[in-house]
Amino acid sequence: MYSCQQVLVGKNPELIAILTFLCEQSHKLTNMGIYYGRQLFFKSHKTLGKFDLEKVYKKNNHYKVLYSQAAQQILRTVAESHTLLLWSNESLQ
Repeated sequence: MYSCQQVLVGKNPELIAILTFLCEQSHKLTNMGIYYGRQLFFKSHKTLGKFDLEKVYKKNNHYKVLYSQAAQQILRTVAESHTLLLWSNESLQ
């Protein structure tokens, strides 16, 4: 069982702006990875490898503004989810 600890952010507008910006950038990077994975599958029937998205988006601004480990983890999670989704769809058919 997992637990989490809630950390309330004070009314510091600078901190809230930074956190909002980072969340927006990570969300955009996730959406870009999902879009690329879907297009790759629909056009060439290929699946994503673990590091494919990192190679494609390494020079992207959304990737650059995040810490590299965070950006890599986001893209690896997208690739893993995409692979699992395709695998589960194939096993159902």
